[in-house]
Amino acid sequence: MSNWMDRFFGLQMNETTVKREMSAGVIGFFTVVYIIAVNSLILSESGMPLEAAIIATIAASVFGCLVMGFWGNTPILLVPGMGINALFSYTMVQSMGLSWPEALTVVFVSGIIFVIIAFTRLAKMLSAAVPYSLKEAITVGLGLFLMLIGLEKGGIVVNGSNSILALGSLGEAHVLATVLTFVVAIVLFIRNVPGNFLITIVLGTVIASFFGLIDPSGMSGSGVELSEAFAVFGAMTFDGILSMTFWIAVFSLTMVIVFENIGTVQGQVSFIERPQKFGRAFQATSVSAMASGIFGTSPTVASAESASAMAAGGRTGLTAVTTGLLFLVSVFFIPVIKLIPDSAIAPILIIVGGLMLQNIRNLDMKDMSESFPALFIIALIPFTYSIADGIAIGFILYPVLKIAIGKWREVSMTLYIIAGLFLVNFVFHVIS
Repeated sequence: MSNWMDRFFGLQMNETTVKREMSAGVIGFFTVVYIIAVNSLILSESGMPLEAAIIATIAASVFGCLVMGFWGNTPILLVPGMGINALFSYTMVQSMGLSWPEALTVVFVSGIIFVIIAFTRLAKMLSAAVPYSLKEAITVGLGLFLMLIGLEKGGIVVNGSNSILALGSLGEAHVLATVLTFVVAIVLFIRNVPGNFLITIVLGTVIASFFGLIDPSGMSGSGVELSEAFAVFGAMTFDGILSMTFWIAVFSLTMVIVFENIGTVQGQVSFIERPQKFGRAFQATSVSAMASGIFGTSPTVASAESASAMAAGGRTGLTAVTTGLLFLVSVFFIPVIKLIPDSAIAPILIIVGGLMLQNIRNLDMKDMSESFPALFIIALIPFTYSIADGIAIGFILYPVLKIAIGKWREVSMTLYIIAGLFLVNFVFHVIS
């Protein structure tokens, strides 16, 4: 068995062993398993049944990790993306007015476009066309957006009476539970305790129970009826495919998943010093994103938490396969997952958002033509509550400023086209 895995995954060539790869996969799983609770809860805010969202999240994670392991042969873990799930529920459904089955169709169609890009020369063209500053700004903007959502879900930030936002009531049980859980979460994270996010969810749920925020009746019965569990599988509807709103959503989501994954996958294969694996890893990411629409969830992406598996020694796809199989086993713990309150999830959103915010140090603040478009992306993603709008404005502003200072040659023709498409997108919004 080990000889087969050695030959298939190239363990010896990558200077690793079966034990090390599987151990890295286990560590990666406990680092990223929180996504089951967080993603399903965010998806449920689109009107999707929570039980079905849990099954869809698990299924997409299993499929994504296995595809990455067997095709990409890299220790990158593919799970529904944080930030993109917010785009799905809060922007496409709540703001744009799509139903969640229509939004799943958007995911599928965007995934098809992503696959076409990943399996052609377009991938290298797009990666080269987008300036480094804008790639970093997208990550930072998503981080700030996640922090805002986390603060909101935890009750720490609320709608203000005299301002847009205000501090929530620290005397409320929900807020107190969130604050206490955050203290636990940040201490565990800073001390680099293995599986810290999973421990946070468990302890956060216990803390919430002391405040009377847990309904034990959720544990009764078998947990999930089959009709509910697979309610979102293949639930896509093409009824609204001719509407302008549908294609605006497709365009926006495609831009987000393509450019986020280009940056993330490049960074991760460089981290393990295997840049030659970018092509297949990026292709695996695209196939998994497309399949997400069928499974019934927002798109999977290359998770930032993959770094924990890599830091533990993971160098091949065996790490990702191990994580995928562990996700499959997690299906037996769904009744427990359903009990997890917002106060146990909010601190994780805040911390993950804070990690993504740290990329702001990579921006060149001395060159205003580089920093201002980046800062607009960072500010407008959370302030407009729309990832797509934030990215669009930054991509439009970048060539405008370069032209204004006579450096128009620094902008590639591809980026001019992308900026033009984003501008057309806004024109369609105005017309509609």
